[in-house]
Amino acid sequence: MQPGDPGLPTHVAIIMDGNGRWARKRNLPRTAGHEAGLQVAREITQECVRLGIKYLTLYAFSTENWKRPKQEVSFLMNLFYQSLQQVATELHNEDVRIRFIGNKDQLPAKLTALITEVEARTAQNKKLTLNLAINYGGRSEIIRAVRELVKKAQKEGLAPETITEEQFARFLFTTDQPDPDLLIRTSGEQRISNFMLWQTAYTELYFTSTLWPDFSPAEFRAALAAYKTRSRRFGGIKEGRTK
Repeated sequence: MQPGDPGLPTHVAIIMDGNGRWARKRNLPRTAGHEAGLQVAREITQECVRLGIKYLTLYAFSTENWKRPKQEVSFLMNLFYQSLQQVATELHNEDVRIRFIGNKDQLPAKLTALITEVEARTAQNKKLTLNLAINYGGRSEIIRAVRELVKKAQKEGLAPETITEEQFARFLFTTDQPDPDLLIRTSGEQRISNFMLWQTAYTELYFTSTLWPDFSPAEFRAALAAYKTRSRRFGGIKEGRTK
């Protein structure tokens, strides 16, 4: 797998699943799995930079994850804050743009402030856009977009029949980005769990039984190789990759 390979996806999204099971298999607390998973996220980000993949979206914390024990949620919020402090400068120097998708209102104030700072500092970077999905849910994103579109329609007097998919998509968190070409989910589960429901309409899916903390750059490249064998027709009948 060489940098700049024309068969590589432009946008990869990953559901990073299996941290808790990885820890349990080793008789470790779940927090140890989250810490190990964070290191893998850094390695995969570096691999995307190396290969020239332009967009990477990591599903870090869903709107449903608030149902987890308060102690674990608190640990995760602190882990997000500490890790972002540690890697923001490094990623900035690697020309990585960091963006957050999700509802920031429920996040701790210090994390929200750091998110705002990091987004502003890295806004002009071009090599890779790293989307971190924190307090993200596909359904809540769609409802948010509908509300914003309705406001616009009321303000500008738009007729309902004139509203297009392209207009609607402008109100999604990923408004200025291409939809994911490839969605990877680790840990053996085969569902998308309320992740990027609009954007993944024609995304290629790749499932692996590997738990996220064991997901290596080599297996990431295997997923990319599998993607290169897919024939993407987007509802048409023409064989071969279409962009």
